[in-house]
Amino acid sequence: MTELATDFARLVKEEARLIILRALAEQANESLASSLIEPVLARFAIHQPRPWIHQQLEYLQMMDAVTLTAAGTVQIATLTEHGHRHLQRHIAIEGVKRPSRAIGA
Repeated sequence: MTELATDFARLVKEEARLIILRALAEQANESLASSLIEPVLARFAIHQPRPWIHQQLEYLQMMDAVTLTAAGTVQIATLTEHGHRHLQRHIAIEGVKRPSRAIGA
């Protein structure tokens, strides 16, 4: 049972990281505050506290998918070219769910 829980936790993190990258790409400046990422993840039934979201953002920064800027108690995440290339399926970032192919592609 522990293995199943571990696999599920890993899958949720990978899914959340992809959702975060997509949310950043949708913004005109490709940036969002972590406080605004919370409701985005909630739309996908991922209800996690801000420290958990910050951990995912830190992972994405470590993988060069985002840059982070501290602004008080929130983090401002900005999509990098590396993160954008993952969304385009040109590369695969370990620990981030792979985007689906576009229908008809």
